[in-house]
Amino acid sequence: MTLEERRAKILINKAGGTAGPEGKSYRVVLPPVWAKQLGVMENSCDVILQFDGECITIRRAGTGEYHSFINEAREKKHDLLILHYYDGETLCTKICLDRTSRRLVIENETDDILSTAFGVNQTPNWEDFMTFLESRCIPRQRDGLKYYLAQLGIEKYDPMEIIRKTAGRMAEDSCWIKIVEG
Repeated sequence: MTLEERRAKILINKAGGTAGPEGKSYRVVLPPVWAKQLGVMENSCDVILQFDGECITIRRAGTGEYHSFINEAREKKHDLLILHYYDGETLCTKICLDRTSRRLVIENETDDILSTAFGVNQTPNWEDFMTFLESRCIPRQRDGLKYYLAQLGIEKYDPMEIIRKTAGRMAEDSCWIKIVEG
């Protein structure tokens, strides 16, 4: 599929409801053909918005999002990494990273928000993932870090390599990460 690009204007309106007197709302009109291809209909109009500081991505929300994301990335032959986050023996969150597009999708397997990888955040971005990954590693500032990395056989601080060696296990909890694919 080729990338189609169109120029659009952002509509800026005075915000209503409980917004302050200076409140504004911002809207963009999508071409109907794009909305239709995205699967947006009157009875199914939920979408996921992601912002990486430069680009806004709009994708279809709903059941099967995790598997659709994987299938779409595989069709495009993108570099995928799939991780499972556990609390003890309980699978809590499935994480699929598309390292080519630097996007990810999660699927929580528990209703216990404290046991999920990203807490209440249902649409984490790449930076959220990197923060999560580092939270499952020895801190960068830890005294004796070089010795620790040498014991793991790692030359420089790389959270993904540390996770590969330690499964992200920490002394404070029973959570860990399994690399399923990638």
